Amino acid sequence: MTHSAAPLPENEQPGEYPFTRGIYKDMYRGRLWTMRQYAGFGTAEESNQRYRYLLSEGTTGLSVAFDLPTQMGMDPDHPLAAGEVGKVGVSIASIADMELLFNQIPLDKISTSMTINSTAAILLSLYVLVARGQGADAKKLNGTIQNDILKEYIARGTYIYPPRPAMRIITDVFAWAAVEVPEWNTISISGYHIREAGSTAVQEVAFTLADAIAYVEAAIAAGLKVDAFAPRLSFFFNAHNDFLEEIAKFRAARRLWARIMKDRFGAKDPKSMMLRFHAQTAGSTLTAQQPEVNVVRVTLQALAAVLGGAQSLHTNSRDEALGLPTAEAARLALRTQQVIAFESGVTATADPVGGSEYIEKLTAEIERGAEEYIARIDKMDGTLRAIEEGFIQREIQNAAYEYQKRVEKGEAIVVGLNRFEEKESASPVVFKMNPAIEQQQIERVRELRASRDPRNHSDRLDELENAARSSDNLMPHILASCEAKATVGEISDRLRKVFGEYKEN
Repeated sequence: MTHSAAPLPENEQPGEYPFTRGIYKDMYRGRLWTMRQYAGFGTAEESNQRYRYLLSEGTTGLSVAFDLPTQMGMDPDHPLAAGEVGKVGVSIASIADMELLFNQIPLDKISTSMTINSTAAILLSLYVLVARGQGADAKKLNGTIQNDILKEYIARGTYIYPPRPAMRIITDVFAWAAVEVPEWNTISISGYHIREAGSTAVQEVAFTLADAIAYVEAAIAAGLKVDAFAPRLSFFFNAHNDFLEEIAKFRAARRLWARIMKDRFGAKDPKSMMLRFHAQTAGSTLTAQQPEVNVVRVTLQALAAVLGGAQSLHTNSRDEALGLPTAEAARLALRTQQVIAFESGVTATADPVGGSEYIEKLTAEIERGAEEYIARIDKMDGTLRAIEEGFIQREIQNAAYEYQKRVEKGEAIVVGLNRFEEKESASPVVFKMNPAIEQQQIERVRELRASRDPRNHSDRLDELENAARSSDNLMPHILASCEAKATVGEISDRLRKVFGEYKEN
């Protein structure tokens, strides 16, 4: 079902359907967005120190980056993990690592976002166990797991299982969390990585919402009522360079999603129709050349996210085209958000750009373009089929190719890269990783295996495998396996045994 985009009615107010002007009446006058700084590297102890530092500097929510072995369901001593342990995020193999990661951080008082997909059910289980160990009530835990597997097949690649069993795990998380951790956002449907792969703004909205439609359809097919799970869906968008287009993009996505939920799925609860989103500034726009200029890029991108009505925001650090952020660069990125929040004045009204002729025109154009894509995907029998046939991937690849051609021809100007270059510049300080981390993590996971009750561990994994072969909800069995000190890799291997692994054509 599609809907014709229309200019903003003069009487539409923030906090009212279809939420073009924001999902809350007062927006930032009532509460600022959550200021998250995405961080994680090396061991759990090192990442814990960075989190506590960022909290002391004014971060209002944590955002956890995991290394590739953790994302791919491999323990640190797996042969394919060699050279990747702790590199692009923190290495988490077991409950022992998770306890260290959140040492002295009260999980009932902080909101935590975890960028994790194929192993999201395992990491959420570990988080809940750590919170319970702290004495927290799991029903009051607040945070998000990304848990968006479809965009992994489209744009990113950290998948494990084929799409259909992967979707089963996600709907199991929806059902379990609705009872056990009702305040938790069980998915963050991500356009960010779609944009980072080279999509246009229209494609980012279209493919993100097409993924979201697939998740809603899967949950309904699994027997869940739309208003029981839809209020806990959240989204993750890119804040890119085209300032006005980005503001309009966020408004268009919000309006289109509200209409989809009401008209297509029959949602009754207004919270089911609200598109709540986290934004992150665009990593792909950062340049290694003249990295100090990245501060300007990030500021404009962050301001677009705020004017577009984001619920939480991460600002990239100036040095991320060179390596992991230094503590100083991460602090400056956080200060960028704080200046926008407390000095710029843009939080004084709910929708500062609403009613601008150009903004409203752009909002309608992006909505219309996204609707056209969704209609094409519907005709292909939905998102899973569009992914399996490579349609979405090809559309993104073509857009990325066209943009790169424009950069190389000088038609798209990138300051410091193809215009206003400098022949020589001072070498910035780059974050250095401790090379001993990998061996430390290997030794830790081997010590854990030697210390646990082997019978209890084996029995819990057997029960998980049996559940995977049945239609039982997997989450209680994943939680029990984590409690028995099974590792991320061991749990993933049991599910691999049943579901197999996805191989891209």
